[in-house]
Amino acid sequence: MADTQLTSNDVVLTERAAKRINRILSKENPGTVLRIAVAGGGCSGFQYEFNLVQEEPGEDDLVLTRDGATVLIDSMSLDFMGGAEIDFVDDLIGQSFQIRNPNAVASCGCGTSFAV
Repeated sequence: MADTQLTSNDVVLTERAAKRINRILSKENPGTVLRIAVAGGGCSGFQYEFNLVQEEPGEDDLVLTRDGATVLIDSMSLDFMGGAEIDFVDDLIGQSFQIRNPNAVASCGCGTSFAV
């Protein structure tokens, strides 16, 4: 049965991203989830970090679930990601998670760093 929570605080996890997360997590220990965070750095000022973690959500974590996939985002990162869409793209250039972030005023060519 699919989870019904698709968005929270205007962050959206797409079906493609959920499928890829499930595929990745199927090879990990039970209880592993994907944590996405925003950190300083990258060529545009901020960058996204993607980590597989085995931890319970913190009090201030946003927990996104879709089709059995779980993503955690801390509240400080969420301040930069409001309204974002987390997607997975498989094209000629390669495969990657992409975050379409309406708060970003500039981003690098690889799509992993941004400026606000």
